[in-house]
Amino acid sequence: MTNMSNTLIEIRNVSRIYYDTNGKPTEVLQNTSLDIRRGEFISFIGASGCGKTTLLRLIAGLDQPQGGTLSIEGQRITEPTFERGYVFQQAALFPWKTVEENIAFGLKARKLYKANKSRVQEYINLVGLTGFERAYPHEISGGMVQRAAIARALINEPKVLLLDEPLGALDAFTRVDLQDTLRRIWQQTGITIALVTHDVDEAIYLSDRIAIMTARPGRISEIIDVNITGERDRNDDQFILIRKKALEKLHLAGEVFRDIRGLGEAI
Repeated sequence: MTNMSNTLIEIRNVSRIYYDTNGKPTEVLQNTSLDIRRGEFISFIGASGCGKTTLLRLIAGLDQPQGGTLSIEGQRITEPTFERGYVFQQAALFPWKTVEENIAFGLKARKLYKANKSRVQEYINLVGLTGFERAYPHEISGGMVQRAAIARALINEPKVLLLDEPLGALDAFTRVDLQDTLRRIWQQTGITIALVTHDVDEAIYLSDRIAIMTARPGRISEIIDVNITGERDRNDDQFILIRKKALEKLHLAGEVFRDIRGLGEAI
């Protein structure tokens, strides 16, 4: 566990169960615990359905656990607030608003726009959308839409930025470009970022730490520290070694799940 003074978010023994229309339960998360450090970039990876997005939604306050607790700076997370910015896989921009208006939305909702109007342009510049202020979402590319969504979340100066596979639907070139943008934003702002991704290379390229989750019911099975000095190169020996370790741990996480499920069926 991390030093308490350096801990931003505490996740303690969290469990989440969903029920279908017949009342049949599906345990998505089971006794999940983790400390997220202030100012770090952490990624969550694991098999589809392992609870990565559910965990992110719990941190955001968009959902509540049946068991365990989540807190930020010692305060229990019970509802969504602007101190936790959330970017979805499909950017939910308002189609009738321009890029500038979408980014300013949070400030206007909080009645802070007049005093902070100049900050809108600052965040447009930060995400690389200068010159597209008056464009509508249907007039720009998918990557640019996601840049606008990131700026809209950041302009509220949240304590943590939660990213739910925001690059998953983009082409390879755009994805790599946005990875560089995210890394630059993190370095410039010092904000805490938590990313859900299926891409091991993306997790290594962006993160301080990678949390590997078991298949459903999801738990944190391993934390990998990304100890790479200097600029990150996907062909570098350090990068390749961490990739190998992450893939091995992902395979083991799946094996543990199958062993547990098999034992349950035998019993």
